[in-house]
Amino acid sequence: MPRLSPVDFVIRTVGPATRPSPLALSTTPDDDVADYVPDGAGVLFDIEVAIDHAVVRPLAFEKAGPRERIHFDPACTTAGIVTCGGLCPGINNVIRSLVLELHHKYGVARVLGFRYGYSGLDPACGVPPVELRPPDVLHIHRQGGSLLGMSRGAPTVETMVDELARRDVQILFTIGGDGTHRGSHALADEIARRGLDIAIVGLPKTIDNDIAFVDKTFGYETAVEVARQAVDAAHTEAISALNGVGIVKLMGRDAGFIAAAATLASRDVNFCLVPEVRFELDGPRGLLAALERRLAARHHALVVVAEGCGASLVDADSARDASGNVRYADARLDVGPRLRDRITAHFKALGVPIVVKYIDPSYMIRGCPANAYDSIFCDALARHAAHAGMAGKTDLLIGRAHGIFTHVPLGLVAGGRKRIDPDEGTWLAVTEATGQPPLRA
Repeated sequence: MPRLSPVDFVIRTVGPATRPSPLALSTTPDDDVADYVPDGAGVLFDIEVAIDHAVVRPLAFEKAGPRERIHFDPACTTAGIVTCGGLCPGINNVIRSLVLELHHKYGVARVLGFRYGYSGLDPACGVPPVELRPPDVLHIHRQGGSLLGMSRGAPTVETMVDELARRDVQILFTIGGDGTHRGSHALADEIARRGLDIAIVGLPKTIDNDIAFVDKTFGYETAVEVARQAVDAAHTEAISALNGVGIVKLMGRDAGFIAAAATLASRDVNFCLVPEVRFELDGPRGLLAALERRLAARHHALVVVAEGCGASLVDADSARDASGNVRYADARLDVGPRLRDRITAHFKALGVPIVVKYIDPSYMIRGCPANAYDSIFCDALARHAAHAGMAGKTDLLIGRAHGIFTHVPLGLVAGGRKRIDPDEGTWLAVTEATGQPPLRA
């Protein structure tokens, strides 16, 4: 991580907040009425410090929440919503809560939904936005997917800003992962260069949970819950056969949070493979030798592998999708089938009969409705996004740190991804739950 300074946490605005908020909250602490959040309120970036270390000015996020004064006149405001990247549980929950908060609480004149990701901000796409009113979103939170549709990639930043200006959009809410928010940051920069009165507010959508400076993204809780069901099914298959081997491939391009959390939730996994921790298949300390020992002792084994582990199995240039992500579904990189076939061939060569069951629940996970925890989280994210946008704050993502919602500058988010640290608690918990040794020489 690059060295950070307090200036990296400063939130930009499109202009002064001079209008009173219509929320009618309290300005008096401790009066049993919800309070406005002052702009001076912060949330520490790092709450762990050496006791004898003097902190002159700690790094801190701006705290999210409703402001006493807002920038935009609700009666003259058009808000836009766009959902980008791949599907994820909870997208419709966020759309619904945004529409209801903007309409009922702020009295925003109009909310537009741009269709099929950033493509909907290109008139050449030929798909105009749809107006979203409370009746249009009434039940969508009970469904998976996105009411607005999804896509990867984007037209030029200039084209998208032109369309926002042409549609007279004052606030654009971008729902997506790290690639989406790199695009959002570029939009905010172009808007600032032109001197336009348009705010850009992002919401963290990715089941991989890998957005930097955010402790949890929406969809992750649901993904882990459904992934655990697949892991439990694979365990049942494995213990029901002599030398049964269950293999479950879970999503996680560059970070293995789903694989690690599903492993911890299941407690039946014997080997968890994630992109952050190097492993080897061959050799006396590799995965195949460890599987030999496991089957000889217990006659069954369960392996969970994150999709991003495919990159460690080949030395080749990788195909990429429209967002620039490595295509782990490419035959050379699809770690699930490759691992299944290598394990099968290895034990066949040894003359040891095994029964291999392979499960890939990826698209079942992506298309699920949000579970209870994600539903609550999505609603909170959306309301905080509405507060930030109406206050005129821009070039930010609604994050969460230490359980408190925050404003995260998109410039920080665009700088990298969050990953499992092999030297910290999550990976230690995984290795203690599985009992797996280091799978390398």
